[in-house]
Amino acid sequence: MNNIILAYNVNKGKTFLEHLKGKKPLFACVIGVTETAKIPGISAAGKNPELTYYTPSADVELLLFGKCKCISGVPVTPEGIPTPALITRAALKLADIPAIVISGGLKIKPQIPFIELGGSPGRDIRTGNAVDNVEEVVERAKVVGENLAKTVDYLVVGESIPGGTTTALGVLLAMGIDAEGKVSSSMPNNPHELKIETVKAGLRAAGIEFGTLAKDPLRAIACVGDPMMPAFTGLVIGAADKVPVLMAGGTQMSAILAIIKALNPEILDNTAIGTTKWILSDGKADLAGIVAQVADVPVLAINLDFSHSKFEGLKAYEAGAVKEGVGAGGACIAAILKSACSISTNALLLEIEKAYSQLMHSDKR
Repeated sequence: MNNIILAYNVNKGKTFLEHLKGKKPLFACVIGVTETAKIPGISAAGKNPELTYYTPSADVELLLFGKCKCISGVPVTPEGIPTPALITRAALKLADIPAIVISGGLKIKPQIPFIELGGSPGRDIRTGNAVDNVEEVVERAKVVGENLAKTVDYLVVGESIPGGTTTALGVLLAMGIDAEGKVSSSMPNNPHELKIETVKAGLRAAGIEFGTLAKDPLRAIACVGDPMMPAFTGLVIGAADKVPVLMAGGTQMSAILAIIKALNPEILDNTAIGTTKWILSDGKADLAGIVAQVADVPVLAINLDFSHSKFEGLKAYEAGAVKEGVGAGGACIAAILKSACSISTNALLLEIEKAYSQLMHSDKR
């Protein structure tokens, strides 16, 4: 298991990994959009803020089809660094893991089959009125989670929503968790001041103070969250009652964890967070520190290393760009586990480079 880092709650993490070795997972990606991502400087998920409406749909098109349909080319940061969907796709392909897409609320629908939960796109959290129909989406997602759990040994749930670390910060503060200066960013220079300023404006507009909604997570989402959250939460609650769930993502997962703990703490024994080593090595964020405030849940990370990659776009991950997204870390962990550890991080790197090369080549046609 040298390929997987036990970052928090080591003993529980070891048990979780041993239990899943050789088992069959399903990868589910929850997507959504929020106008919060259009605030200049908040997100790097797209060449410009307007393109963030397309990013989640393009991510899952790439994931399932190997190319994007709703945009030309590939979802990239303003510096041209490619989406982590590339990593996820390579991992799922290498281990032959099936994938499904679930919409929490979109502006641009992906041109692939997906499950629609009836959620709406999120508004700018500075309004203090960010998400509609939170409770209904949670309930519908629970039904999906319950049924998916009947088909596989465990679930890996990832997400794609630009601006998601800012909305995560909003929900964490509304619920009384000290996350200021601790959420990660898809950019090397994490805009903590802009994020906290945005969140505080939203909390003020909603008449909420730090910790006011500690026991009312659905209202926290409605006021300062995003539409990915109720979909992801319901999916985990529905599935984790029956099978283990690996929550695949960065610091956003700590907000999901806080929401689940307030709604259904019993299922947390059947969950873990799966991320990348780039989230752990980010000195401007603290996933384990936030999780420690919330629940006794293991944090696992894939020990991928792109420092010797032949592609500059991948090497940029080592310099703090992108870091995580589209369930990349969890998908890689699942690939290793499904193969009973016969797939290594080196094998993953080769597959990722192959996918990157094909993608960049097709992008230039």
